[in-house]
Amino acid sequence: MPSVVITHKVADVEKWLNFKSERASASGSLGGTNVVDHVDADGGDVIAITCEMADVDAALAAVQSPPPELAAAMESHGVVPPLTFFVAR
Repeated sequence: MPSVVITHKVADVEKWLNFKSERASASGSLGGTNVVDHVDADGGDVIAITCEMADVDAALAAVQSPPPELAAAMESHGVVPPLTFFVAR
């Protein structure tokens, strides 16, 4: 299963971190497992999420054009687009 890294800015890192369980559930609905959050060691507003993704193409499509429920969750979590998606192949 390919590993992916998704990076983006957030409005408030501490607020974003409080949504860990919701983010893991959303990633799971996209086929993601082993979800790990990463924050900027210098205290910046850029974060990264790493996980293993069963269907990389479907996950990429979902973050590029989020369905309404995912878009609403991203907004409430303080996600600041754009999202950058990296795939280990």
